[in-house]
Amino acid sequence: MKMWKLGHGKQLQHRLQSAIVNGARRLQSQTKAITDADAEPEYPAIKDLSFKARKEQIAVDWHEELRQVPTIEEKLIKVNMPRYYGYKVVQLTDKQIPYNALGLTQHYTRTKLEEVPVKGKEEATTTDQKQLESFVQTARGDLIDALEFSHDYYSNQPGSQAVDPITKEQELTQIIVEQVNRAILQVLQGDCPHLLDVEVDYNPRHEAFWAVGGVEPPKNVVSSKKGRDWQKDDANDKVVDRLVQYTGSPYLSLRHHQQLQPWKSPEESNNIEEAKKLPRYTHDARTLGYNCTHQHAVNVPGYWPNVGGSITSFSNFGLISFQSRAHLATKSFARDSKELQDALHALGIQSSYAWLLAQANYNGFNTYNDITYPMNTQTIITNGREWSFYEYQLNTLLQHSRHVDENPRLNFCRGTAPLPLYGEISASGKVVDFNEAALNQLIAFYVNSPVISRSTEDLQPYVQSQLLDYDNVEQREFIQKTVQHLSSKRPRHLELPEIYLWEKIYKIDHKTRPMEARRRYFERDINPWRRTLDQHDLTYVPRAVRPGGRKNREGRFKKTYYP
Repeated sequence: MKMWKLGHGKQLQHRLQSAIVNGARRLQSQTKAITDADAEPEYPAIKDLSFKARKEQIAVDWHEELRQVPTIEEKLIKVNMPRYYGYKVVQLTDKQIPYNALGLTQHYTRTKLEEVPVKGKEEATTTDQKQLESFVQTARGDLIDALEFSHDYYSNQPGSQAVDPITKEQELTQIIVEQVNRAILQVLQGDCPHLLDVEVDYNPRHEAFWAVGGVEPPKNVVSSKKGRDWQKDDANDKVVDRLVQYTGSPYLSLRHHQQLQPWKSPEESNNIEEAKKLPRYTHDARTLGYNCTHQHAVNVPGYWPNVGGSITSFSNFGLISFQSRAHLATKSFARDSKELQDALHALGIQSSYAWLLAQANYNGFNTYNDITYPMNTQTIITNGREWSFYEYQLNTLLQHSRHVDENPRLNFCRGTAPLPLYGEISASGKVVDFNEAALNQLIAFYVNSPVISRSTEDLQPYVQSQLLDYDNVEQREFIQKTVQHLSSKRPRHLELPEIYLWEKIYKIDHKTRPMEARRRYFERDINPWRRTLDQHDLTYVPRAVRPGGRKNREGRFKKTYYP
């Protein structure tokens, strides 16, 4: 028995020695196979773990999640996911242009303005100029008839003289714009085939949402950071983005399925030195008279996404929009031609930028995911008699956080001073002093043909699929309904909880009720503004229509399909 144990121990020792030898041989063979490149160790990148760096990384990750969302409708929902009650936004509208708003508008849209001098009538030399001159002469009579008809129709309407000046100007201008557009389309459609494909929208809804950096932080943010030792140094740091929501409704807009030709080269559009020269308005927008409100992010260029067949044949690009200037007639600064001109420039810039931004959202881009190609449009601001003409080229959407300083790309807008289309309407209803220079500029906008056509991959590089491709009918209906509900701006069925005055006095400022049960949200450290879009009660499914039978408890509530 003793000899057997000894033999068994030697056997185990022999096996151990063999394993060591074989392991050494394998290690030696693997070591010989290592190349010089692999011999150098590769270490992971060292991450900055400071609070500021972690917040920036969280924002970058969320922007990447937004880019990876497959459909356009889900992208519109994804932007609103962090806020159930909406964001605090600066309201820009086409009906409110405060005094000295041009600098703020250029900052908030990252736009360089170029004023085009008004030229008189010149002799046509090139073929295009001669053709344009022939169009002007052909359309001149029809335009005069349209103007005379508009004034005659408005003057014979019952109660047309009993309205306030702004409403009166809007109603008259609406008639003039519609008649002028009808007359020009009838004259030019035979010689300009692209006008046969345009879609005309009357009083469309134009809304856009974006983020702007480089603005002083609010006082509550500064005081909050100063109250924390580890954030004192960053209290006045201009990294707090201001969210902007534009709302407008032009008289009329024309859309086409192809894009206008850019009039700025990529080298001019990508110029960090010019970007640094743009005006900066670092103060709060409320110092100029703008208002702030809470609402969801809404992007609507006048129509719903993917309505009308294939992507490449859908009229998703703006050609011309006609804006109102009636609200400027009652402004005190409108008496000064320079101040009025700056207000018109501000209106032309913000309306053009917002319309193009909303169109970009319908192609898969947004304020956090930049466009990959330029977009152009033409804007006309008029009161029926005087007409201002603007051309806008959108090159970038990134102007939030650090991009306001580091983004080399900028947008461009060039516009004219107001041009009178006619002098007045005589007592007999005839047009006096008709201006062919203004008509020449108006015809040039219609003749400008959109010629750029892109493939689906180039047009929507961040869109992976369409909503109609989803097989689940319930999912399609949920997404479509959610998008329309967010765009409607309807308030939530439960209002935002408030702090009553007696609670502010006796519970917050002076803690005089220590024995009372803590049931209010501010006593439980709950921030209602941090409630996300999907934090709500599910819709109950009655037993009679419940899938799987009346006793199926798993289908008691409808499913949600938030991105």
